[in-house]
Amino acid sequence: MQFPNDDNGQLLAEIAAEGIDLSKMHQVDFYILFEKEVDAEKFSKEIVSDALVQNAKLEKCKDTGVWEVIAQVQMVPDHTLLGQAEQYIESIANSLNGYGDGWGLMDGEEA
Repeated sequence: MQFPNDDNGQLLAEIAAEGIDLSKMHQVDFYILFEKEVDAEKFSKEIVSDALVQNAKLEKCKDTGVWEVIAQVQMVPDHTLLGQAEQYIESIANSLNGYGDGWGLMDGEEA
């Protein structure tokens, strides 16, 4: 399977090399970081009201003190769809002083 030569393409290639079927639905976690808890809380509430995101978890990083929201999306991890979802979620985060920190496919398990 061929993937574009960018960060998302590289990560998808690594996941596929582990034998994970990328043609099926998976839980994809998008990581969004905030300096202030109040901004992270606002984002967390706003993003779960969106049809794209099924769940959002708010955590404080013990090492950095930065607030992290993990926005969980059930989707087929297609390169184009991932990029679109990432841009959309980050656009909402940016309006609340947040920024994207990548994504991950949790446990490689089918959702």
